[in-house]
Amino acid sequence: MTSPALRAIIFDFNGVIADDETTHFLAFQQALAEDGLALTKEEYYGAYLGMDERACAGALLEATTGRRDPARVQRIAERKAALFAALTETQRPPLFPKTVEFVTHASSRYRLAIASGGRRQQIEFALHATPIEKAFAVLVSAEDAAIGKPDPAIYHLALARLNEAPPRPAPAILATECLVIEDSLAGIQSARAAKMKVVALATTYPPEQLAAAHLVLPSLEHVSLDSLESLFQEGDRRC
Repeated sequence: MTSPALRAIIFDFNGVIADDETTHFLAFQQALAEDGLALTKEEYYGAYLGMDERACAGALLEATTGRRDPARVQRIAERKAALFAALTETQRPPLFPKTVEFVTHASSRYRLAIASGGRRQQIEFALHATPIEKAFAVLVSAEDAAIGKPDPAIYHLALARLNEAPPRPAPAILATECLVIEDSLAGIQSARAAKMKVVALATTYPPEQLAAAHLVLPSLEHVSLDSLESLFQEGDRRC
């Protein structure tokens, strides 16, 4: 049986393209504190990073109080977004080194998308006026997916939109022809559940915690397109 070929790369954003995970944590921690909830760095990175604001706030609130409170979750999420905007207003989150070069090179060979639990406005702000602002055929953000990572819905949606975006690929791209680039445990779980191969970047977690990915690398500086294609040529021995 012929192995599938790599036809599309779907990027997480925070911690993969933009170096802003710490800023997100600080904004979320403050929003929670203002609402009477505490969140340590260890708790955030251990259980919640990779989720969107709603999922993260909801999970933390339920773990703390034992009940769901959609109105409170929404209030916390909106406050966190406002705090993040304030923290990045005067200094746009930097892109990781070599990101522009890698994305530019990849865009000449594959269809590219972003699938992130971050808000669309935050992502567009970080990419604005950069050389890769128009490199992605599809941008799926927290507002687009009803359920965030680790559920696979956001990656299913990104693939569906890649197949709809002009010029429409023929034949349609399959999940087994997609590669996801992630930095979080929830993101790896989401991508694998979507039946996509996943490369984890150790920009947020130590490499040993990312073993569920098909390949673990330090950053995009260390990623070559040949190494990504070899994952497909070898077949998936870790389904």
